Amino acid sequence: MTQSPHSGAAQASSPAPRRSPFWPTGLPAEAHIPRTSLVYNVEAAARRYPGKTAIQYFSRAIRYAELHAQIERMAGYLQRACGVGPGDRVLLYSQNCPQFIIAYYAILRAEAVVVPANPMWLTDELAHVAGDSGARVAFAAAELYERLAPLHGEALPHVIVHDYADMLPEPAQEADGPSVPAWLRERAPLSARAPAGCTLVRWQDAEAAGLAPLPHAAGFDTLCMLAYTSGTTGHPKGCMHTHGTLMSAAVGSQIWRSNTPEAVFLSVAPMFHLLGMQNGIHAPLYLGATIVLLPRWERALAADMIERYRVSNWGAPPAMLVDFFSQPGILERDLSSLAFLGGGGAAMPDAVANMLQERFGLGYVEAYGLTETAAFLLSNPRQRPKRECLGIATFGVDARVIDPHSGAELPQGELGEIVASGAQVMRGYWRNPEADAETFIEIDGKRFLRTGDLGFIDADGYFFMRDRLKRMINASGFKVWPAEVENLLYGHPAVHEACVIAAKDARRGETVKAVIALKPGMQGRDEAGAEQIMQWCRERLAAYKVPRLVEFVEALPKSGTGKIQWRALQEAENAAPARAVE
Repeated sequence: MTQSPHSGAAQASSPAPRRSPFWPTGLPAEAHIPRTSLVYNVEAAARRYPGKTAIQYFSRAIRYAELHAQIERMAGYLQRACGVGPGDRVLLYSQNCPQFIIAYYAILRAEAVVVPANPMWLTDELAHVAGDSGARVAFAAAELYERLAPLHGEALPHVIVHDYADMLPEPAQEADGPSVPAWLRERAPLSARAPAGCTLVRWQDAEAAGLAPLPHAAGFDTLCMLAYTSGTTGHPKGCMHTHGTLMSAAVGSQIWRSNTPEAVFLSVAPMFHLLGMQNGIHAPLYLGATIVLLPRWERALAADMIERYRVSNWGAPPAMLVDFFSQPGILERDLSSLAFLGGGGAAMPDAVANMLQERFGLGYVEAYGLTETAAFLLSNPRQRPKRECLGIATFGVDARVIDPHSGAELPQGELGEIVASGAQVMRGYWRNPEADAETFIEIDGKRFLRTGDLGFIDADGYFFMRDRLKRMINASGFKVWPAEVENLLYGHPAVHEACVIAAKDARRGETVKAVIALKPGMQGRDEAGAEQIMQWCRERLAAYKVPRLVEFVEALPKSGTGKIQWRALQEAENAAPARAVE
């Protein structure tokens, strides 16, 4: 194993990445990634398409020239009023809104480092990330400032707050666009005063200062973002990304998908997360495309936006798409503009993929990535996707499957840990060499990231994931991977969502438990009972994989990114006493 970021000599002499025999027709073997900072993408788009809509926020259209000018002014404020210099970390704490995008690129323009914060975090979680990153400046939505306020002081002296309502169209203009939710019109009171020696400034006042930024010198290899992981094994860790790692994934994904500047992206996945950030900000701004922006998930509003603004591209987690396409009246909506539907974060159940294809003529293109890989790593080719599949290694990516204990590479078809090397892989964890030592391994002179995901490669070079390395149920010595059982359950006509966890069993050690949310109207139906669902599974699964326990809930818990929080369900189950299950 190695803790060093990379070794140029080793990389140069190592074997070239292996390619699937089903590499997409018409795509080059290598993608030429711009050797510039991300900021240049907005500058170039503003010069090329100054009057084109960059961000559609309900009926408010923000043109590229306006977007670029706002980024410049806010970057000038950061540098000249807040003392932000190259490499300084700046916290960004907000739900999706135009200010999120402007603040993100203003931080980059100031040659600083963005620290995205989950808007669901409370004060203690914010304190860890602010303290670990050393951020001294923060952008925060006014509605969230109360949680940040205890940190506002000597360690975090400067805070710039914004209201979502500030970028909305005037009420008189709403007739020209989708209805704005009432909560967005509400302005959060800001009666607090900044502590002595600190500043608390509203967005419009910072922008009105009209301060010009210094010349931009950041480049491809400049650190630009610390993305904190979800912290499933302790405190969240900061993944160090450069302009180059983010650019490699964002640009590579658009070449892979053959997107053009005329694409229209629905941006509703949370922007603090790499899926929403890359697909909803960096990729469309690189293209000079249009972002149709939603602050938070509302399925009826998403349908309005797709219809009205002719959305062509939508990247979303499966749970979001399941909810969207199950809403009343969806068959009557005009979704004909949708040309690409894809995402990752969890496997798309085969039954749902079939429904999308049969009812709407939409294929779902699954891809795979991590916070540590700037999202885009593996992807299905658009012309030849496989179901419940991560896809093949994309431009410059060397992905393999190894024995998680010995590190030895495994042959096709054998289950092991997926590892990957590529230009989009983070430089390491922020100030955490111990985590680097656990996460990186050297193979054939190259530095590979250990993903912690179990999978295998088929004869065509496609990768399939079976589960997380640590999410395995051991039922009397038989290994059960929850994802396999969950995918089957999604095919049951009464099941809306399912999560499979381990339950303590006094005789078997562990047994399989399914936590299920039923489709509307299925509660109390004969075919939707616990025993009926278990019998349905017995007809389709090996006996040791069949759920022995079924619990019904109104809805499964989800994270801010739409992922089902299996860990929360597992921890609750772990607290229950063991019982003997027949």
